[in-house]
Amino acid sequence: MTTFRGLRTAAATASILLLAACAQPSTGAAGSSPSSAPPSLPSPGGADDLLLRVASVGGFVTPDLRAGRLPTYSVYADGRVIFLGPEPAIYPGPAVPNVVVASIPPEQAAELVSSATAAGLVPGADFGQPGVADVPTTQFTVRDTVVGVEALNEAQPEDPRLTAAQKAARTKVKAFLTELDDLTAGFQAQEAVPYTPETLAAVVSPYVHNDDSVGRPKSVTWPGPALPGASIADGLELHCITATGEQRDAVLKAAKEATQTTPWVWENEPYSVRLRPLLPDEAGCDALKSAS
Repeated sequence: MTTFRGLRTAAATASILLLAACAQPSTGAAGSSPSSAPPSLPSPGGADDLLLRVASVGGFVTPDLRAGRLPTYSVYADGRVIFLGPEPAIYPGPAVPNVVVASIPPEQAAELVSSATAAGLVPGADFGQPGVADVPTTQFTVRDTVVGVEALNEAQPEDPRLTAAQKAARTKVKAFLTELDDLTAGFQAQEAVPYTPETLAAVVSPYVHNDDSVGRPKSVTWPGPALPGASIADGLELHCITATGEQRDAVLKAAKEATQTTPWVWENEPYSVRLRPLLPDEAGCDALKSAS
């Protein structure tokens, strides 16, 4: 049994076969024929320029999850749409998150930016602070503008801390998210394919056995760069390492035998490792450091 993860549901990690060739299919509007080549139409700026991103940030989650959490949607200038795909309804989930990629015409990608602006995702937008604690903020990146909406899905419709204008602004943003949900839900299986990153990051922390589980999970030998890597959070035992090329492929192969709770062993020491494919606009562990 699988469930589809739209923005209005919690993003969770899941299994994906990332050993496939790097996927940048070109598909137009619904019903168009997919292609393995990038769109040939000119795009504003470089192909990897980020036009639009939706992500969950903050909330009452563990530091490794905060650092390794993936955006729900990322739209690039060449029309690529990278998003979180279906997940198996199992626990613990597979070690590698299910990230998929499809393409829309670059003009349609630019139209999404216009839709985001029309939805009120602009500098200085006021969405209020509802009376909900310890939940994520939905963060929108619209070109160079970053706007956060606290408890977008958790706030009650009649929250007394929100003004009528703030409630109306939130309604417009939710309608825009429905547009994105519908877009990605409309991709057929042959249009949305596994995303293979050039760089695979690993958020690393000391392994702590969960006393609620029965027995210790089977260990997997870490085949990548030396663990634990560089520190990414002051005062926390949280580190990051990246792998490319053959080392990336070796980690992805080993991850087929792992889950989210697997102890990865390096030089006889067990570590908890959260694998995090880096997206086209992200460079190394610095991309994760600000979230930790």
